[in-house]
Formats: sequence, C-alpha cells, structure tokens
Amino acid sequence: MWLTNVASDALSSTAHIEAAVARCDSLGFTDLYVVVWNDGTTTFPSRTVAAVTGVAIQPAFAGRDPLAEVIAAGHARGLRVHAWFEFGFSSSIHRPADGGPILLARPHWAARDTAGNLASKNDFQWMNAFHPGVQQFLTDLITEVVDRYAIDGIQGDDRLPAQPSLAGYDAYTDSLYRAEHGGHPPPRNAKDPEWVDWRANRLNDYLRRLTEHLRTRNPALIISMAPSIYPWSKEEYLQDWPTWLNAGWIDYAVPQVYRYDLERYTGEVRKIVTEQVPGHTDRVYPGILLQVNDYNPSTGLLDSMVRVNRQYGLEGEVYFFYEGIDNYPGFFGR
Repeated sequence: MWLTNVASDALSSTAHIEAAVARCDSLGFTDLYVVVWNDGTTTFPSRTVAAVTGVAIQPAFAGRDPLAEVIAAGHARGLRVHAWFEFGFSSSIHRPADGGPILLARPHWAARDTAGNLASKNDFQWMNAFHPGVQQFLTDLITEVVDRYAIDGIQGDDRLPAQPSLAGYDAYTDSLYRAEHGGHPPPRNAKDPEWVDWRANRLNDYLRRLTEHLRTRNPALIISMAPSIYPWSKEEYLQDWPTWLNAGWIDYAVPQVYRYDLERYTGEVRKIVTEQVPGHTDRVYPGILLQVNDYNPSTGLLDSMVRVNRQYGLEGEVYFFYEGIDNYPGFFGR
C-alpha cells in the first residue's frame, strides 16, 4: 500500500500513522511505501535538501519525523517499510515559472525543452536528470535515508529515474550529445528513436550506478521501481524499465497498470509477463489504482484484476492509495 501526504491525512499525526499501519496490518498488507520526497521537500528532516534550499522538512511536519514514525509502527507489527521517492527528478508541481525551491536555488539544474523553456509535463516541472550535480543530489538524498533509517527498501516511480522525452535541450546535455556525435546537435524531433535511446541509456546507467552504490551501504536493502507501462514509459519518460529488471539492477518492478477496464488491464499484464520480462513473474507486482480524485474501481473490477494477476503467475500487487480502503469494506483481509 502506498501512503502519501496528498489528499490523505494518514501522515498528518503520529496517531493517524499508527491507525493507518494497524489497519493495513489487520487487512493483510505486508509492505508500506511511504512518501518521503515530493514538490522539492521531504517528509523527514533532510540535511541534503536543507543544504540546497534551507528547508529540512515540509512545514506541515515541522518538529516531527513521519518517516521514523511509519518505520516504528510498521516494524512493531512486522510490516516492511519502503521509502518512496515519489518526485524523483521532478522538482515541483504547478510551478512552471520557476520549478520550485530546488530550481530557485540551483537554476542551472533545470531541464529544458526545444524552446529553451523549463521542461514541464502534466504540470510537473523537471530537473535535468543527465546533469551530474542533479544525479549526485538524488543519490545523496536516497543515501541519507538508507544510512539514517532502519528502512527495508527504497522505491522510485514514474519520475525516478525518468525525464520527459521533450527535455534534453539544455546546454549541458546538448554539449554531451555533440561530443559523442561529431559535433552534431540533438535532433529537434524529441521522439527521434536514436535520441530517445541515447537518453534512456543514460538513465539506465544512472540507475545501475545508484543501485550498486546503495547495495554497498546495505546489502539487504530492497530496491524497487514503479514505472509507467512500457513502451509508453520509454517513449514519454525515457524509462526502459524491462532492462532494469532483466539486468538485475532492481529487485522487483511495480508497473503502474492503471487501467479502467478489465480488457485493457489484462492486455497490459499479458504483455509484461509474456513479452517484456518473461521468466520474472516472481519479481513483478502490478500497481492497481484504488482511488484517484473521485474515481474508485468497482469491487468486481478490483477482484477481477487480482484474479488476472494470479492467472499470469503474479503473486502480489500494490495499491494506490491508502485512502481508497474505505470504499471496499470486506474486500481486503478476506
């Protein structure tokens, strides 16, 4: 189950955390993915972020440490707790003019589109995922959690590692591409296949280095990623996640199979299992949409999606997100 601080009060107090964890435990959930990084701020007191922005934790959590509280409550009940780095290489949401506190402090970290504007997609603004300073910042942020907390795992999603394919036109990435292509600039067509591959391969290399580094800090750490559906994930966000799983860089994938009808859900699961990562059904746990805005799947659809997972040999799933549980009395914990 994903626990977030957006459209949810699950993390708003120690009491709410303990109640949410107890409820998840009583319903048979085994793993909690708690948000630690979104909109340029953290839900734990971060020295890494404070060094850049001067703000160590989201103001709503001042004087608390929700990450530590979830770990304590989860471990007391035998649940695994994972730090979910939701925003990844995204710097902000709803801040197209400036990119939020990170890019206000480090404007040269901004990702740029073909017009030279700050890269913004679906109202998320982006840091340049190819810039060594940005990569080091994310590595330091994740390492800080791994070193300071008794965390069971870390997770990135459709923004880690990721970059909108419309980006890559900043001065740093342009010069890097030219150096490897006889001085030729990047294609103006952001979806040019070679250009997509070139950028996706750099994100692959970052993830490989990141996971190798993290495993030296904690060999028992569970490393998972929750990317978008492939190949859309690569075409739109440069996420070549079947390579991540097949290469063994991550322990498992939680592809966001967020579909609103059974036929489309079944089709995506079939492609994952038979075409994209064959032989790795034990390392795939589909993400199922439990609630977003005013949408909740019917209990029948939810039950059918779980049955499809079992039919294809998938032994678990992850739900987005906790607040949706209220709509399914009697479904979980059966």
